[in-house]
Amino acid sequence: MLVLGVLASGRGSNFQSIIDAIESGRVTAHIALLIVDNPDAFARQRAQRHGIEALYLNPKESPSKDAYFERIRDELLARGVQLVALAGFMRIVRKPLIAAFPNRIMNIHPALLPSFPGLHGQQQANDYGVRISGCTVHFVDEGMDTGPIIIQAAVPAAPDDAEEQLAQRILAAEHMIYPEAIRLFSEGRLSVEGRVVKIRGYEPPAALLINPPVGA
Repeated sequence: MLVLGVLASGRGSNFQSIIDAIESGRVTAHIALLIVDNPDAFARQRAQRHGIEALYLNPKESPSKDAYFERIRDELLARGVQLVALAGFMRIVRKPLIAAFPNRIMNIHPALLPSFPGLHGQQQANDYGVRISGCTVHFVDEGMDTGPIIIQAAVPAAPDDAEEQLAQRILAAEHMIYPEAIRLFSEGRLSVEGRVVKIRGYEPPAALLINPPVGA
């Protein structure tokens, strides 16, 4: 069974989608640990409700950013974690963690990468007037949202969308594809060749394909 570690900073809705997928039997995995960098993160309450160990690691207690990620690495390795899922973790992952989990750290980003990396992907999409937006699950490397793409979902975008409207539409898609990416990993169906993630024997669900744009 796949052993997961999750890093979060806030409400943890993607964390919840992973929990739900595991509890429903869709994903065969065990969440060994949630680590948060924010003592008020609602994700901690989600963990408590489901009997998942949650640990707050204060970044200010580490002498450097690398040292902080060494602490995270050590906690994950101590619990036998095989895959790390970033679920709204608002820090750039540093080399000590990436080196310990090469192509074994996943992130979800609210845009169709490589377009609109970094913060506020939804607002960036709005500012450019895109007609199709979406979200991306990718492996983490040392860049900003630059790692190999695993799976994407497209959602319609309208010229008069507010950032929050588009964000909610994208979030619903995130909750579908993040557990799906973890399921594929747990089944040993992912391999990375250069920048390309190969998925063995996979046809994406129709729900992940492009929907007709709205307000066109």
